[in-house]
Amino acid sequence: MKRKTVKMMALGFFALTLALDTARQGRAQDTKTLYPSMAPLDQYLIADRNAEIALARTAAPPSISGDAKVMVLGSHGYETAVEGKNGFVCMVERAWMNPFDSPEFWNPKNRSPICLNPPAARTVLPITLMRTKLVLAGKSKEEVKESVKAAIEKKELPALEAGAMSYMMSKDAYLTDKGGHNMAHLMFYTPLGTVWGANLVDSSNNVSEPFPGSPLLLAPSYKGNPEPIDMFLMGTGVWSDGTPAPM
Repeated sequence: MKRKTVKMMALGFFALTLALDTARQGRAQDTKTLYPSMAPLDQYLIADRNAEIALARTAAPPSISGDAKVMVLGSHGYETAVEGKNGFVCMVERAWMNPFDSPEFWNPKNRSPICLNPPAARTVLPITLMRTKLVLAGKSKEEVKESVKAAIEKKELPALEAGAMSYMMSKDAYLTDKGGHNMAHLMFYTPLGTVWGANLVDSSNNVSEPFPGSPLLLAPSYKGNPEPIDMFLMGTGVWSDGTPAPM
């Protein structure tokens, strides 16, 4: 009887292990296949224009976003909804501003409020506008990447301007399916290869070498793929409304 009980327990443990392993494999496969292509356009659009304007402004403190130009996503690209006074541009980016190898490149849930300062508005924003226009024209991920690469080689996109940075401090953002979905941070854009002693962040939002423990994160959203720009992230510890944010 005891031997039979032990045998049944062993079989049960084997079955549980097999089930867990299958589930893990399924989750890994889901990560790769959950967003294989672009979803219907209406899943990326925000029906209420005023709601998108309000969400875009949450990217930065009101002292900045209150006088910023605001752009909203339309069926053919971003459109100016509010003219600004201070040179900043606020908008809600979508998932196709992720690295081209990101499994969430087509994630329709992504809502990424961002406010770009004047140098970034002049030299980084054109990348966003170009990617978006190509995506909404029905181009594939590979076609978008090749078009951006060609535009850079032909100098059809402006060279990065010194001092370019942006705010992403909205507590209402949805940046990724992983973890807490969000992080209040600033982003600094520099020429490719700049060494600031930062960790690396891969496409799955995992932090890796080469500088463990650094408060700076080197994000791969541009990083030569194909845009010749490094993007450094620094957590702020507060949301744009001044309330504490997890680091």
